[in-house]
Amino acid sequence: MSAYVVVTLNPQNQDLLQEYSASAGSTIAEHQGVFLAKGPIEILHGSSEYSTQVIIQFPNTELAKRWYSSEEYQRLIPSRDQAMQSCFQLVG
Repeated sequence: MSAYVVVTLNPQNQDLLQEYSASAGSTIAEHQGVFLAKGPIEILHGSSEYSTQVIIQFPNTELAKRWYSSEEYQRLIPSRDQAMQSCFQLVG
């Protein structure tokens, strides 16, 4: 069963965010992840403190967790945290 990593975020530094996104994309692909959606969110009901959302699909939960805990991705976390305020959730 597919698993999804849902990232909600507020950009903090556009230059760092672009660098992080380019580097993170290759680590995601290495773990069979694909981007399904990325962009500004439109609230249909309720509220959110975040302005942007990313949805990444993995073949299963194990691959999603393996990606997130991989050395390659973990090295990117300091730049990620400077580039954006975010929340990562695993669904599936």
